[in-house]
Amino acid sequence: MKKKSLLASALTALALAAAPGAAQAVTTGSILRVSPTPMPTDMTSESPTDMTSESPTETTSESPGAMTKPFGPGCSSLPTTGEGSLESMAKEPVATAASHNPQLSALVAAVKKAGLVDTLNSAKEITVFAPTNEAFSKIPKEMLAKVLSDKAQLTKILSYHVVEGKKTPEELTDATLSTLAGGTLTVKGSGEDYMVNDEAKVLCGNIQTANATVYLIDAVLLPTAGASPS
Repeated sequence: MKKKSLLASALTALALAAAPGAAQAVTTGSILRVSPTPMPTDMTSESPTDMTSESPTETTSESPGAMTKPFGPGCSSLPTTGEGSLESMAKEPVATAASHNPQLSALVAAVKKAGLVDTLNSAKEITVFAPTNEAFSKIPKEMLAKVLSDKAQLTKILSYHVVEGKKTPEELTDATLSTLAGGTLTVKGSGEDYMVNDEAKVLCGNIQTANATVYLIDAVLLPTAGASPS
């Protein structure tokens, strides 16, 4: 028995010594199977590229424009919700929107007397410099009553407060504008400080309606000589 086991051991040793390549092939094959490297390379190379390429594009497209909201001390007195609010006025034509603004009741009454409601509501892209109730209160009562009773004169004065085009604050830093009354008016200023004809201060500017941009002012403007409604 001892001789047989010794012989078997000797034969096994000889077989291994005679075939080193087979042992190496088995070893090499097992190493190749347990260490696949391509998958981690693909995963790490794809995800950073996708994430970094998407986020900068989304951020840059959201940058807001300047002076897109109303400005001025008078804006705080506007209703925050419902009729007369900025949201409500933006959906209505200018004369209708003004009729819901508590600061413009005197102007609306004058517009109705002059028969300009439909004219203003149907106009396309205009800017209105709208005198507030306080502005009308500065006119002596007798003079105001006289103007309100003279439709031609009233129409001329109201038309002088309207210009073509929806003017942004940036367009009014130093502007001379032709009015619907036929004359011109000037606007100068920057930031939240604008003056019309060097006499009327903008109280709340850049208010949007469906067809107009409105600037509330603290004085009634008088047409220049020779101006006549167009």
